[in-house]
Amino acid sequence: MELISSAERNQLFESFTHDAFHLELRDDYSVPDEAGPFEDWLNGTRADDSFMESWTKLMKRVTDSGKTVRRVRVVTEPHSPYIQWEYATTDVNEEAGESIRWLPRHKLPEGLRFPVDGNDWWLFDDKLLAVGHFDDAGRVLGSEVIETPAIVAECIRVRDLLWPIATPTIEYKP
Repeated sequence: MELISSAERNQLFESFTHDAFHLELRDDYSVPDEAGPFEDWLNGTRADDSFMESWTKLMKRVTDSGKTVRRVRVVTEPHSPYIQWEYATTDVNEEAGESIRWLPRHKLPEGLRFPVDGNDWWLFDDKLLAVGHFDDAGRVLGSEVIETPAIVAECIRVRDLLWPIATPTIEYKP
């Protein structure tokens, strides 16, 4: 399997035309750029959000052009420290134009099976997937690009099932 880097995956945001959707299924992510700010937050300090600047600039540019960027975060309750931090910093993503919803794992539809081996994924314009792959420590290895119609269709089905039942951040109270 060939993987693209996070930077290469982010280039996909330059070429999609309408909608990008992210399904997040992990309760912890080991992203090197986040280690310091996360540690600061754990110690009671809200660090500046400059580590997110390249992402938020990209999201602002994309959403200001009329495109949508949405994500559903499927989370375990009570939240892991990482998810607590994500919740505390979601305003930065939303101010950049993303729409984020939350779905407690225990409220998932009974019998739901996640496509692409239960990995996180980005779906671009209902045509292309960037499936995240992680090592055993939770560090991002890269994304696998998939355009197989049956796999894409299964991800569309899951997105269309979860988006309406997930709770917008403004209403979600962990």
